[in-house]
Amino acid sequence: MTSVTSADGTRIAVESTGTGPPLVFVVGAFCERDTTRELAGLLSDRFTVSAYDRRGRGDSGNTLPYAVEREYEDLAAVCAYAGGSPGVYGHSSGAILVARAVIEGLPVSRLALYDPPWSETSDGDGNATRSRDIEAAVADGRPGDAAAIFLAVAGMPAGALAGMRQSPDWGHFERLAPTLPYDLAQTGDLGVPVEGLAGIDVPVLLLNGSDSPPFFATVAGRAAAAIPGSAYRVVEGQGHGVEHAAIAPVLAGFFAPAGDGGAG
Repeated sequence: MTSVTSADGTRIAVESTGTGPPLVFVVGAFCERDTTRELAGLLSDRFTVSAYDRRGRGDSGNTLPYAVEREYEDLAAVCAYAGGSPGVYGHSSGAILVARAVIEGLPVSRLALYDPPWSETSDGDGNATRSRDIEAAVADGRPGDAAAIFLAVAGMPAGALAGMRQSPDWGHFERLAPTLPYDLAQTGDLGVPVEGLAGIDVPVLLLNGSDSPPFFATVAGRAAAAIPGSAYRVVEGQGHGVEHAAIAPVLAGFFAPAGDGGAG
């Protein structure tokens, strides 16, 4: 593990493995760089993969006040460390972070987005209310309640959520709950930013799982239609928490250098 320094001085922890063209991973809610360690291993024979802890997570700093632009700067620092204009793979809120950073001018070579959680309709007021409820729970010393609010909004059934709160893994969700408002801030008004996406001029692959909630397919298709020359693909048998073995060959094909036999 090493670290890079973001534009505002925040230390961002980065872990790289493998050899080949640079590929950067950007994770979503409740995830850290170790979440994608297995996936990095599956791709390390073809790419130099860099995964990082988003600010406020793992070994990264958390300079306040938070703003979505600071996370674009974090990603830019990681990409500069990775070298040149890397390929970037974003999952869930990480996919939105990546897309917005590219819209704002982040140089990348290719972009793969899995299940970006845009909504079929904009609901800025609802998003702000959820964020306030989560921030209030964190401020009151109730990270478990903050995590539960987020998971309930994401569609987790009440019975499953109650069971999760009794599991040994619940501490992980409580520990990362203070960063949930960051994920919500990245989604903005929740609608697909069609105008901004239309300006992206690098190859883009929109992905969602066949078992993901149906709205993911709707918004991924809408995003793909907005980005000139982009592609859309369903990963069969997978849900929002896509298995590493299922997504690895998809990413390997898409990010493969020209002439290396990969699909683009």
